[in-house]
Amino acid sequence: MSTVTISAAEVNKLRQQTGAGMMDCRKALIESNGDFENAIDYLRKKGQKVAANRSDRDAKEGVVIAKANADNTYGVVLNLTSETDFVAKNEEFIEFANQVTEIALESKVTSVDDLKAAAMGGATVGEKLLEMVAKIGEKIDFARLEQVAADCVIPYIHSGYRIGVLVGLNQAATEAISDAGRDVAMQIAAMNPMAIDADSVSPEAIAREKAIAIEQIVAEGKPADMAEKIAAGKLNKFFKDNTLLPQPFVKDGSKSVGDYLKSVSNGLTVVSFQRVAVGG
Repeated sequence: MSTVTISAAEVNKLRQQTGAGMMDCRKALIESNGDFENAIDYLRKKGQKVAANRSDRDAKEGVVIAKANADNTYGVVLNLTSETDFVAKNEEFIEFANQVTEIALESKVTSVDDLKAAAMGGATVGEKLLEMVAKIGEKIDFARLEQVAADCVIPYIHSGYRIGVLVGLNQAATEAISDAGRDVAMQIAAMNPMAIDADSVSPEAIAREKAIAIEQIVAEGKPADMAEKIAAGKLNKFFKDNTLLPQPFVKDGSKSVGDYLKSVSNGLTVVSFQRVAVGG
């Protein structure tokens, strides 16, 4: 066993991120030499129910703004961070975030650096950002800028500017398709899927989940030659829980998100999405 020293603060941080017990968190950190991601995997391999969306628990403050253009074919989502919740709720701060998001939308910049170089009120966005820092008295910055282009792009802002979502659909906007897009955006905000479907999950993520499943199965005493077959079933459940289209639709659990979209319009599906959360 490693002799690495683990502080109470580190144990508490892992406990807050995962929901596991204090002693389990301490042991996981010791076994993982203090590496948080490996400690989380260790807890999962031991059968612990690790809390979902753990990245949202260690959050900076700020706001997320999502917007689409007039014909709903392109959208951007921007996270402007602050040090305190007090600033994040300031109307001037929120208005600045909205104005900069409009500039990102109109200019179609694809990076934070390019956004800071864009023109704004006789200066650049970066210069206006520094003015806001001086005026507000605490550090603010752009943490993430994401884009979606599709036949129909629907923006959605959830929970007091805490989460912003863009959904790209494969059919042009109509009232029904736009409504469906908003429903799916709400699903994404609530459930935080990692990808559209199983085919969209990275090989690295699949290998990681399979390794965790096999170790759990062997630890339960199942024969090693059965582990591969059982792990395949666990992977299928993982995809159903963690990718968008197979998930049960939050407004009607009797159908999946994919089936719901097809019921709105034949062949309708999601081709892209972005979810940005404060601190995420």
